[in-house]
Amino acid sequence: GLIQHTDRGSQYCAHAYQNLLKQFGMQASMSRRGNCFDNAPIESFWGSLKNELIYHRKFATRDEAIKEITEYIEIFYNRLRTQERLDYLSPAAFTQRFHLSKIAA
Repeated sequence: GLIQHTDRGSQYCAHAYQNLLKQFGMQASMSRRGNCFDNAPIESFWGSLKNELIYHRKFATRDEAIKEITEYIEIFYNRLRTQERLDYLSPAAFTQRFHLSKIAA
């Protein structure tokens, strides 16, 4: 069930790359032609991760990096960090509010 989403760059359209995706049981997903905004939410996330954690740290080991990045995503970004586009809620709070509004409706 893993989906690999990319832009329409030639490297991602190449037969060799597409064959690798198939080999690992991944499904290809590409941005719509001429629509640079398809990747905007994930690009924004990567920018936040890099600016708020990665660029300010030197990790001693790969395991330390995995632990710190996982904590950033699962604890800080998803549960605590408020976001303007989510009405100043964290992603977890926004999701909870969405589901509660569906139950109430």
